[in-house]
Amino acid sequence: MTRFGFRVTHRDGCARCGMMTTAHGEVATPAFMPVGTQGAVKAITHRDLESVGAEILLSNTYHLYLRPGDDLIARRGGLHRFIGWSKPILTDSGGYQVFSLAARCRIDEQGAHFQSHLDGSAHLLTPEKATDIQAQLGADIAMALDECLAHPADSTSARRSMERTLGWARRARDRFLTIRDGRAGSVIVTNPAQAQFGIIQGSVFPELREESVRATVGIGFEGYAIGGLGVGEPIDLMYAILSSTAPLLPDGRPRYLMGVGTPADLVESVARGIDLFDCVLPTRNARNGQLFTSLGRINIKNARYAEDDRPPDPACACSTCRTCSRAYLRHLFLAGEINASTLNTLHNLHFYLDTLRRIRESVVFGRFESFRAAFHQSLTGQPHE
Repeated sequence: MTRFGFRVTHRDGCARCGMMTTAHGEVATPAFMPVGTQGAVKAITHRDLESVGAEILLSNTYHLYLRPGDDLIARRGGLHRFIGWSKPILTDSGGYQVFSLAARCRIDEQGAHFQSHLDGSAHLLTPEKATDIQAQLGADIAMALDECLAHPADSTSARRSMERTLGWARRARDRFLTIRDGRAGSVIVTNPAQAQFGIIQGSVFPELREESVRATVGIGFEGYAIGGLGVGEPIDLMYAILSSTAPLLPDGRPRYLMGVGTPADLVESVARGIDLFDCVLPTRNARNGQLFTSLGRINIKNARYAEDDRPPDPACACSTCRTCSRAYLRHLFLAGEINASTLNTLHNLHFYLDTLRRIRESVVFGRFESFRAAFHQSLTGQPHE
């Protein structure tokens, strides 16, 4: 099988383009991963995903472990075969779900003790267990289990959480290498070329982030993610942490910013050296009637669009904008038609993925800064400072 690899192909300041190679194909970076938590992106099909240019999909360990079960998926030949998606997949470790379902969860050094949101059953998710589950799912990229700390947090809590994540990372890597060496016991390995990424934590404290980078890189992963941002901190602080943390990561490995964010966040994060993104905003907001456009966000439910014959975004070439008016999309949304979610989701994902395509193009031709300025000015009507 094709082994995992990554190479930087072009640079423009800190912004960079690259090519990530996996057993299920190549991904041009910077790249956005649509979120298919349970093996499907809500409201659209895999064919739709391919039509808007998706090259990699994100699914979630926690949810697939609980339903239908990683053992079942492994017996079906792995996640790619089970869901009918032939391109690369990244699986989150479940760390964010531990964070978001805190009321049902207790954390200690062993792992995350939680109650299923489905039936209340008790489970223990350890770094080793999360690694085993992802080996059975067979994603191209598996994430080490981490603890995601809410904002605000004091430095003592942030250090404790960061050190716990480091301890979990060492255990996850040891288990991953054991599986890779063929000593996995009863684990069904459905993708022998799987790669594993470590996660940098440390909240909003630069010195903790630096310590986390140094120790996590010392463990040795195929790529590195920056976690624990976009959890309530001011946007300027998030950008400051990115600016100080991303350059510390190995230049020849992919850099993944987890769970962030808006289109402007993508542009600003690429400017700071980030290669991979995922976020539920384009799909969740679409189902709630909010569209991302080149001139800003549109709430399609607003009465002002009742007789608006314009497409959602005149500058967009997606199938929704080519065939649907704002008036029609508003009608569908208010009528509760399933097509409202489908058409809105197609547009939002196209906008995100096309934004990344335009970013890549601007980096290749050495025009990223002019693209960055024009992008922000288009969204706000004011020059970006």
